[in-house]
Amino acid sequence: MLGYKAPVEDLRFVLTKLLADQDLNSLPGYSEFSPDLVEAILDEAGKLCATVLFPLNRSGDEEGCRYENGVVRTPKGFKQAYDEFAQGGWTGLTADPEFGGQDAPNTVANAVQEMICSSNLSFGMYPGLTMGAYHAIHAHGTEEQKRNFLPKLVDGSWSGTMCLTEPHCGTDLGLIRTRAVKNGDGSYNITGTKIFISAGDHDLTDNIVHLVLARMTDAPEGIKGISMFLVPKFLPNDAGEAGPRNGVMCSGIEHKMGIKASATCVLNFDEATGYLVGQPNKGMRAMFTMMNAARLAVGIQGLGIAESAYQGASSFARERLQGRALKGPKYPDQAADPILVHPDVRHMLLTMRAYTEGARALVAWVSAKLDVSKRHPDQQTASDADDFVSLLTPVVKAMLTDLGTDVANLGVQVLGGHGYIRENGMEQYVRDARICQIYEGTNGVQALDLIGRKLPAHMGRYLKQFFHPVSRYIEEHADDEALAPFIQPLSKAFGRLQRATGVVAQRGLKDPNQAAAVASDYLRLFGLVAFAYLWARMAEISLPHIEGENKRFYRAKVDTAQFFMDRLLPQSGALFSSIMAGGDSTMDFDDEAF
Repeated sequence: MLGYKAPVEDLRFVLTKLLADQDLNSLPGYSEFSPDLVEAILDEAGKLCATVLFPLNRSGDEEGCRYENGVVRTPKGFKQAYDEFAQGGWTGLTADPEFGGQDAPNTVANAVQEMICSSNLSFGMYPGLTMGAYHAIHAHGTEEQKRNFLPKLVDGSWSGTMCLTEPHCGTDLGLIRTRAVKNGDGSYNITGTKIFISAGDHDLTDNIVHLVLARMTDAPEGIKGISMFLVPKFLPNDAGEAGPRNGVMCSGIEHKMGIKASATCVLNFDEATGYLVGQPNKGMRAMFTMMNAARLAVGIQGLGIAESAYQGASSFARERLQGRALKGPKYPDQAADPILVHPDVRHMLLTMRAYTEGARALVAWVSAKLDVSKRHPDQQTASDADDFVSLLTPVVKAMLTDLGTDVANLGVQVLGGHGYIRENGMEQYVRDARICQIYEGTNGVQALDLIGRKLPAHMGRYLKQFFHPVSRYIEEHADDEALAPFIQPLSKAFGRLQRATGVVAQRGLKDPNQAAAVASDYLRLFGLVAFAYLWARMAEISLPHIEGENKRFYRAKVDTAQFFMDRLLPQSGALFSSIMAGGDSTMDFDDEAF
């Protein structure tokens, strides 16, 4: 059986050392989140995840959710765990204090979110969707909607969903058929069917608040005619509690490859009472408040799975005795050496570690910029940070979820046959991780977003927020001999990214298919360069401490950085060659031959 220990030490390093220059405590509203308080939050979250959520991960996967007579039941123990989770205030960590929240920085909340995803990804779906609904209503709802719904979402007594996909359309939301007919009292009757609705129905909360995309009767066709509506499962009564049942029913749940303890529902809306959120025909703008946050959250899901897979694989490799080291027995007093001595196993473990810790650093960097974009008093500084978050969001979503699957698969390989056996738990990580590459916009869609929207936006303005700090860092440390093993590989990879960016931009102007055909390779190259920059910085921070207190931690940081530069970053050369080759061989292939 696998175990889980919250990586609080590494999270502390990232938040206090790597982000030291961000000075998040100076932002309005965050002054009380001192390092001591942040550490206490991480410690408590880690205990909850390790002792309450993780023990339900395997049993939840085996039992799954059940659909019985129109009612969805979550696995045994989930309701009790959710109540403890809500009572601890974890459902409102980043929410506005006006509605009962704690107003924590995103950097802290996303560190907590990683631990939740590591310990029990299925469980994390329920509060995760709720916070998405909270943010959309907080940003676009009326004052009455905020008063009536936000306190319940924040305290966890009610939960939320986002309802986009329909049987005939997924990414192309302009094809939505769900209809909204206005009533005399200002409400709307919502009619239609939504599928793949995560947390669409369950027994964890007293009510569920659905945010539904629908089309008004007089709306223009396509994406410009979509509006967003708030549709509660139970209509609030005069006391503000869940009252009469609304016209929304779950007609079934999906039987999935993974995240089986997360209810994925088919929802039928039959003249359900709904309330317009935001402006008519501006629903996509409102929903993107939810979707952009969700894409970062899904990237964190990939990171969470990677961390758990690495922990399980490294523990197994230390304990599993098999064969002898090639240079002779390393542990002659034992019947065999642990498989940790074998080069291929070490390569897999270091690959898992380098990707996981690099992903954690990237999440922290983007989260810090998200906090700056929302709280910094200087408008230009806030705008620059928002540009950075916009640029990196598709990279975080796609890169980290790809790596989550890659790392989980490596975990199975390290365990060998034991990894393929269900009771040992590693194969669940592979199954759970796989959906992260699909929902909230497939990773191919994220790559198209990066090259088609983010790169050309405002004449390349977004790119400056990443390219300039990386270029400046390379220039400032070009003559630092101690950092040469990290700066030189970073510089080469960054040069490839710069050249590839120009090529993709030029080709895209002439033929969008040429850019789209290499979009996924470009996103991967971008992500690797971001990792290289962060690993160089982490090495710089760690080098002065490799002979001092906690030297094992800092030595491991430097050594992992070196492994990344030596063995993983060279992928940038192959990706660059693939990008330069263009898309002719992809697009000229005969359709009939597929």
